[in-house]
Amino acid sequence: MQTTIAQKAQFRGVGLHSGAAVRLAILPAPAGHGIVFARTDLGGARIPARWDHVTPSQLCTLLDNGQGATVSTVEHVMAALAGTGIRNALVEVNGPEVPILDGSSEPFVRGILAAGISEQPEAALRAIRILRPVEVHHGQGFARLSPAEHLEIHFDIDFADAAIGHQEKKLDMANGAFVHELMDSRTFCRQSDVVQMQQNGLALGGTYLNAVVIDGDKVLSPGGLRHSDEAVRHKMLDAVGDLALAGAPILGRYTGHRAGHAMTNKLLHALFAAPDAWEWTTVTPAIYGHLPGAGVAAGALHGLHPAQQLAVA
Repeated sequence: MQTTIAQKAQFRGVGLHSGAAVRLAILPAPAGHGIVFARTDLGGARIPARWDHVTPSQLCTLLDNGQGATVSTVEHVMAALAGTGIRNALVEVNGPEVPILDGSSEPFVRGILAAGISEQPEAALRAIRILRPVEVHHGQGFARLSPAEHLEIHFDIDFADAAIGHQEKKLDMANGAFVHELMDSRTFCRQSDVVQMQQNGLALGGTYLNAVVIDGDKVLSPGGLRHSDEAVRHKMLDAVGDLALAGAPILGRYTGHRAGHAMTNKLLHALFAAPDAWEWTTVTPAIYGHLPGAGVAAGALHGLHPAQQLAVA
């Protein structure tokens, strides 16, 4: 069965890279609609949230409808939608960038679950089953999709900065793992990169409250880390959001080594260019129970810390 949000959820904040004030709303949509962005400042121009609408961009995922309308930094809200099992939604935004909020997916998840999830039992849900490994490389990094019963993610990163260093994590994404393990992990950057990014017109809305800023062995953001391995968890969060651009749940194992947004999108291009590497399958109740958002409800947030700088209008 398919799902949508039960009622409108609204958010306000600033764009991480633009620094501009922005409002975003997630609205219910009919079965078969998928996730679609709409630029309300451009007359409601629609931008499908699909892998084949991703255009090259620095440090984020940017969607382009091919007719002049774009929206960037979509990965955190896409991860929140996938992690709560929302398959159909219209995401209205009044500017070219999704608000960064606290730098994670948690504010979006909390807003979605507060609004509620509406089942659409009249419509079957299809998933993408991985049949054989598909792999892409760039420099020292690679990303791979290989067969598995349901979505699993294995990610490792390696930074010279002692505050991050080498981190590795594996997760089976069933049983609300996204909500319990990944959603609150924030984007991160080096202090030495901040000035360079801002000189290049990026990170103009970045603060110590919406990103984890590190300097060697120091964490400069107030309160420190939410998890000792927050950096690799955030990379996994990004992967969930970028994989959601496949347009359907993926039944397979994602492995990322020094991977990022561009490499994950390159992997989806390679997957869909290889028709023998995947197949459509109808989601049965047994499969549905292992999807990332299955069984997630507002009660799943009990005991978790409130997101910092949550802005829900």
